[in-house]
Amino acid sequence: MKNLGPGLLATLLLALAAALPGQGQVQDNLLPEALRGVDFEQRLGAQLPLDAVFTDATGRQRPLGEYFGPRPVLVTLVYYECPMLCTLVLNGVVASLRAVDLDVGSAFDVVVVSFDSRETPQLAAAKKEAYVASYGRGGDGTGWHFLTGDEANVARLAEAVGFRWVYDEERDEFAHSAGIVLATPEGLVSRYFFGIEFPPRDLRLGLVEASGSKIGTLADRVLLFCFHYDPATGRYSVATLNAVRAGGVLTVALLAAFVLAALRRERARAARA
Repeated sequence: MKNLGPGLLATLLLALAAALPGQGQVQDNLLPEALRGVDFEQRLGAQLPLDAVFTDATGRQRPLGEYFGPRPVLVTLVYYECPMLCTLVLNGVVASLRAVDLDVGSAFDVVVVSFDSRETPQLAAAKKEAYVASYGRGGDGTGWHFLTGDEANVARLAEAVGFRWVYDEERDEFAHSAGIVLATPEGLVSRYFFGIEFPPRDLRLGLVEASGSKIGTLADRVLLFCFHYDPATGRYSVATLNAVRAGGVLTVALLAAFVLAALRRERARAARA
């Protein structure tokens, strides 16, 4: 077996760190010195800088706020020429979204931002085309936004979501964590999911919650009552007390329906007698 190069080893360490419970990170003293400073700190409720200006895949400059308003937004920071980890994140996002029966562009938007200010709209356009095709639901890519930006605007967005990276000048690569952020239509940070795989059920619940239950179904709202988001793990787990309450309400409702049906049958028999 070939030895792992330092770049690949660093990427694997960061992928492992991002998948661990907690803040999507490990202690600095457990990482190689070159990776210290890499972080993805949860800032639930933080306001994204909606006036920050980014360039879309067509070369048009637009404020971040133009991608917000009617729907929740899935946000992730990557760089398009990343040799491994960013591709794994984007692949994981698309794989999960394919299993969620909420459509990008109608129920929510996806905003992908390159944190490498040297990258171009042409790179963004190529990534957008590839991932819209991989999503496989047709259309013209409405709701998918692959952006680039200058250092100042990227730094504002990264600071708002707690995302920090380290540039390795010798290798011309970035060390960074992996994960995605869900934001409300108003641009407030709602949920974090760390790692490179995102359970479809959790992602769906997160989107419904970020929307204020304006998307999804009654079943989703019941699930949100019975499940709660754990910031320590970035996952939804059973809220035992709420589940018991919901079960009790369901039992009472079923019992009431049974009694009502029995009374109606008795009245029908009496009317025929």
